[in-house]
Amino acid sequence: MHKITLNEVVKKMLTLKGKNKASLLGIGPMSINLLKASMLLAKEKNFPLMFIASRNQVDADELGGGYVCSWDQKRFSDAIKKAADEINYTGLYYLCRDHGGPWQRDSERNAHLPEKEAMTLGKKSYIIDLINNFDLLHIDPTKDPYTVGKVIDMNVNIDRTVELIEYVEKERIARSLPAISYEVGTEETNGGLTSSENYEKFIKALTSRLDEKNLPHPAFIVGNTGTLTRLTENVGHVDSTSCKKLSSIAKKYDVGLKEHNGDYLDDAILLEHPALGVTAMNVAPEFGTVETQAYLKLTQVENRLAEQGLLDKASDLHKVLQEEAVKSGRWKKWMVDGKDKLSPEEIFKDKKLTLLITEISGHYTFNNDRVKQETAKLYDNLAANGIDGEKYVIYKIKNSIDRYVECFNLKGLTSKLMK
Repeated sequence: MHKITLNEVVKKMLTLKGKNKASLLGIGPMSINLLKASMLLAKEKNFPLMFIASRNQVDADELGGGYVCSWDQKRFSDAIKKAADEINYTGLYYLCRDHGGPWQRDSERNAHLPEKEAMTLGKKSYIIDLINNFDLLHIDPTKDPYTVGKVIDMNVNIDRTVELIEYVEKERIARSLPAISYEVGTEETNGGLTSSENYEKFIKALTSRLDEKNLPHPAFIVGNTGTLTRLTENVGHVDSTSCKKLSSIAKKYDVGLKEHNGDYLDDAILLEHPALGVTAMNVAPEFGTVETQAYLKLTQVENRLAEQGLLDKASDLHKVLQEEAVKSGRWKKWMVDGKDKLSPEEIFKDKKLTLLITEISGHYTFNNDRVKQETAKLYDNLAANGIDGEKYVIYKIKNSIDRYVECFNLKGLTSKLMK
């Protein structure tokens, strides 16, 4: 199938009317199982896939690598191609850099790297994205450790955004690489709404600067409509009026409104997204939580089989997942009520909290040696009793993604886009 760019996809999305209206889904690539589940569903329902990888998830080894399957950009790209070949998926899929740029690795931000050094590392990462056929780059220079708790100045944001796009375009052309698409802007992480006035002001100023330098306009501009993920729920308050206003403004400039942190939203909110003109929404941690919960459910099955004498010894996956998840510390950013300050010892005394933390951050540990070893034991124990553990995990992830596919009216979208 001929692959149209995401810029072209967005332009076509903006022309869809009535029952054809749809919203795209950006999927955080938490595991190989998630890749397979996504492609099986896309093959069945004929919609384009966008895999959105943050720099913490997927990055060059020289920059610190990624926690998902130890993927750098090449291994990530190869894994997606391999999954597509195995499933015989020939539909549209896009490799997208989510939150690329300076300070976007936790280590860079925690080290308070100077701007020049952080920009250099962000540029390096983008070039490796380019070489490995990424289709979209999110240009996000707003994770500035020197402005913690404050919204970064719009002009500073625009200056850095233009500098990064100009650099990437220069390098892309020098390497004779095909055109790519861009996403710009960032959500406010405190759940605050993006004002329509500032949104339009940002788009006007940015596109004007890009035009001066003969640089491409973005496909997506991020706006916060009130989404905010904490624990295993969305604690934000999505504002339908804001969605409608921001999408109308974006459409006026021939770009799509992109929403982040869409995890766990109620179906009623998701169903109105196409009608309100939200072009795309990102979901990531929810799918990692669903996969973790599937493993935990399988350990229950395994223990029941052991009680019946149908296997010699159950795996220690439940225990190991809990230990590794708590030890990772990755759960802290999702916590509320000061629980992020608790020590592992304090957490392990509370069974409910330990389980919650495991569900929230188990996906960060899937590539840890202990977790992989116990997962393999779990699968072997189940297989000896006629149960396909991996198939069940993929089934659960697929169902989770399918909720968005149905609510976003994605079924058959690829055919509409290719007309």
